[in-house]
Amino acid sequence: MLTGKKRWITALVLLTLVTGYAELDAAQEDRFSGPVDIVANHISYDADLDTYYAEGDVLITFTGGFLKADTVQLDRRTNMALAEGRVYVDSDRDILEGERVDFDVVTKIGTVNGGKMFLAKNHFYIKGERIEKTGEASYRLEGAKVTSCDGEKPDWSVVGSELEVTVDGYGVIKHGRFQIRDFPIFYTPYMVFPAKTTRQSGLLAPRFSYSKDRNGLDIELPFYWAINEQSDATFYQRYMSERGWKQGVEFRYYLSPNSFGTFYGDYISDQKRVSETVGGLSRDWQENQSRWSYYLNHQTTFASGFAIRSDLRRVSDPWYFRDFSSYNYYLDNYSLSEAPFRRVNFLANETLSSLDSTVRLTKDWPLYNLTALVRYTDDLSSIKNDWTLQKYPEITLTGFDQPLFSELLRLNFTGYYTHWYRQEGQRGHIGEIRPVLSVPFTLGPLSVRPWAGFQGDVWERTDSVEDGVDKRGSRSVFRSGTGLYTEIAKVYNIGGKTFEKLRHSIYPALEYEYVPEVAQDRIPQFLSYISAQNYISYSFTQTLTSRMREADGAVSYQELMRFKLAQVYNIIESRRDTDTLGPSNRPFSAVYLELDVKPFPFLTMAARNVYDVNSGIWTQNNYDLRFTNSQGDSLTAGYRYTKNELEEINLWLRKSVTSSLSALYILKRNKLLNRNVESTIGINYRKQCWDIMLGVSDKVNDREERDRSFMVLVSLTGLGGLRLQ
Repeated sequence: MLTGKKRWITALVLLTLVTGYAELDAAQEDRFSGPVDIVANHISYDADLDTYYAEGDVLITFTGGFLKADTVQLDRRTNMALAEGRVYVDSDRDILEGERVDFDVVTKIGTVNGGKMFLAKNHFYIKGERIEKTGEASYRLEGAKVTSCDGEKPDWSVVGSELEVTVDGYGVIKHGRFQIRDFPIFYTPYMVFPAKTTRQSGLLAPRFSYSKDRNGLDIELPFYWAINEQSDATFYQRYMSERGWKQGVEFRYYLSPNSFGTFYGDYISDQKRVSETVGGLSRDWQENQSRWSYYLNHQTTFASGFAIRSDLRRVSDPWYFRDFSSYNYYLDNYSLSEAPFRRVNFLANETLSSLDSTVRLTKDWPLYNLTALVRYTDDLSSIKNDWTLQKYPEITLTGFDQPLFSELLRLNFTGYYTHWYRQEGQRGHIGEIRPVLSVPFTLGPLSVRPWAGFQGDVWERTDSVEDGVDKRGSRSVFRSGTGLYTEIAKVYNIGGKTFEKLRHSIYPALEYEYVPEVAQDRIPQFLSYISAQNYISYSFTQTLTSRMREADGAVSYQELMRFKLAQVYNIIESRRDTDTLGPSNRPFSAVYLELDVKPFPFLTMAARNVYDVNSGIWTQNNYDLRFTNSQGDSLTAGYRYTKNELEEINLWLRKSVTSSLSALYILKRNKLLNRNVESTIGINYRKQCWDIMLGVSDKVNDREERDRSFMVLVSLTGLGGLRLQ
């Protein structure tokens, strides 16, 4: 007989197998990773029955958890274990409770009567009149109740006659009822719900919308397939009552940290009949149209500084993004982030005028870079793409600034070859070299950089167009200039515990550039025209930077303000002859102003303005303001103005009314047309285990088509969401 506090490996096997975290039987005790202790009022062993007994406030601790019960016994002959009386098992925060727990420690099969479970990773509470452990992490329950809500009276629950659930898998309820509080809302004979924390295949939240002018009733049901650890796919089944079925698929793969990519493609036989002319484009579709799009983003890094990247983006027709601008895959995945799988970096709506597909191979050395590029451009403003110039290919060698013979003389250069191709019009080859020599030096506080450069081009046309332009030729031009730069700075000791110092810097710069006039009347259209230049430009940049001391002693720096003013003086324009009826000389360009202010972590402001000194008016005004706080409130306001072209106001506001209720307001107003382009109002109510969002949105496109949509998004923690729009 053993009494008191003893190490009992056999008890560990009994307990850890209840929740499926052990793989061993009693004979494999040398594989356990941590100590196991049992404390009880009385511990004994019956040699005749080969059975261990622990009685009275039994507490067994093991790596990752513990068990409490009134009594515990293990029959070594049958491998049957039994824990009775207020049984409570905590294993890695997963909890199992019941009055009686018995199971086979070898087969890992057992039962709990009148039990309940808590799965911490999923935040699921599961109760059952009878819980049967059917495998390592799988269970079967009779008279089951499932919820992710805390408390004895959950806001919602799913109850059923029978439940089968696998941790990090799925649960299946038979004869289930969805309840709000204890009131049944609907009945289902069979229901599947996710009980997972890792990627799993299954249906995603559906999307519903309706637009009278565009697509009619619009329903999309995505299905996600977790193929393996290196790849997955999402299949999009979308039905539009005005257009038909649209099939789409996204395939993502991650071969290694150095090779990954995303492919998406869709197809629809569009049944909508359309006859219209917009922006110079005309169409008369009186029969089904085959419409498609595809997108491929792939990147492979062969070695440090040696990589290939492809961004292929094509659509079947120039109307594609006009017709699907209310919702499409590209808008839904739009991001300027360079993170893998988040590189749809173009705004795929009706304002998109062109679409580029590129394949780029790069090789870097310490002082050089070699880039090979192939680019195909779709001109979405034209019904035909035959006149659009394509690069097949462009090869560029860049030499970065480096000493030539001595540290006094510096050299940088760019050389490239391009083959311009199109089906109609001029096409051909171009070779170009642009070396630049500079002699940088200091003169007191000034940094001076005089430089001189040369640009040489040769070309050969491969088309058969007879237009009086030379089939082959060359062009050369010399450039020269000087730059003067300096910095004036002062550091102020603030002396605060957090805000220690403030640095004020001024960067004045003065630059001169001269390019003589070059005869270019017989160059091909695919060769860029070089304008004569003789100008002086100046700029002043001011910054305020703070030095902060964090609570842990770490030092950080924050740029609080940046202001830049720049202007150009055109000497050629100042010498231009004018007659009494012509305009006067206007050598001064507009003044360009940039301002970025971030006085606090929660507040940022930016301005980009252009002031025409000749007419005395602002030709461009662009302002952005963003405010956030720890309560979840955020405000983003923007104003865009370009003289005679654009004037719009953009507002995005989210306000927390209470800890559970928040409101959303979006406004986009075109001031030139004096109408709202978008107006959206929504409210979101969030509780511990569910939330609901209600919204209404009005949108008007450039064809004055109006879309009004209503959105209802219900999310139940652990079960996913349903979106109605």
